[in-house]
Amino acid sequence: MRNVNNHIHTIYSFSPYTPREAVLRAKEAGLATVGLMDHDSVAGADEFLAAARDYGIGATIGFECRVSLAGTQFADKRVNNPDQRGVAYLAMHGIPYKHLCIAEGFLKPIRGKRLERNRKMVEKLNKNLKPGMPSISWEDVLKCSQYHNGGTVTERHILYSFAAAITEDEPARHFLLGMFKAQLMDSFYIDADDELPHISDFINLAEEIGAIPAYAYLGDVTNSVTGDKKAQEFEDGYLDELFAYLKSVGFSAVTYMPARNTLRQLARVMGLCERHGIFQISGEDINSPFQSFVCEKIETPEFCHLIDSAWALIGHEKMSELGLEYGMFSEKTKIEMPDLKQRIKFYAEKGKEYYEK
Repeated sequence: MRNVNNHIHTIYSFSPYTPREAVLRAKEAGLATVGLMDHDSVAGADEFLAAARDYGIGATIGFECRVSLAGTQFADKRVNNPDQRGVAYLAMHGIPYKHLCIAEGFLKPIRGKRLERNRKMVEKLNKNLKPGMPSISWEDVLKCSQYHNGGTVTERHILYSFAAAITEDEPARHFLLGMFKAQLMDSFYIDADDELPHISDFINLAEEIGAIPAYAYLGDVTNSVTGDKKAQEFEDGYLDELFAYLKSVGFSAVTYMPARNTLRQLARVMGLCERHGIFQISGEDINSPFQSFVCEKIETPEFCHLIDSAWALIGHEKMSELGLEYGMFSEKTKIEMPDLKQRIKFYAEKGKEYYEK
């Protein structure tokens, strides 16, 4: 049994890895499949897929973005976003290659508006610095991003630039970035507003391009395994209500990270997925050189079903290339295979068949 990871960031959002480097590291770590998951960008897709073919590893394409929950019962709640209430992180999985251009059309204006907010946050950070602390320029931030090549600028770029002004040591910069994210973000963060698509826009895009919309479960944080999140309460206090809502508005999947949560939290999430017929996807959030591409928990009996999920994503992408009606969650497919477990098995086999060609 070989491991999988569906949540790998690259230099097109924030990561030390190009798409090719990310795939190579995953291959060297023994992964069977990899999933691209950049913030607000699919610019790395071609390089990622080409590298996967070259290294003989399965690959799936997606992106992550934040959406507004305005007008919903969660508009005033802290959902899965540490920085802002009424805003949720969502993942778009299994995007058919021929529809990546539509996804890019959706994401480009988000990146543009986010850029302006990031510029204001740099100004705010510099203004709040104590005497003797190094300031950063907007040009510094842009230089460490791939914005002009279709990538996005994130808060991590700002924090990395600040760390780079303090030390030239690359590992130390990434260490400081994690510490700054937990301790400094509140001092300069500016709420996102008109850059955010509404959650309904996200669902509509998924339907248009034949992708699989997924809610990214965070769960209440005590000790952050990534070291960049404060102890906070998130969606665990109203998780039953949230899952019912997600199902009612058209979410097909929930993605979670086994290494990040307790077994009790994950058992509850998996139980709710079973109850609502929601596809379970996983991947470890790779954006730092300190992180392992391998999540050992995925190969345990509790979570090994997530391996088939990764292959099913690949099968879904390839089948959807023939027509959206052949996707895993099309009305045609759900009528022909109403049982989700049967569907996952079928699409996982299709994914492996494609990989073995």
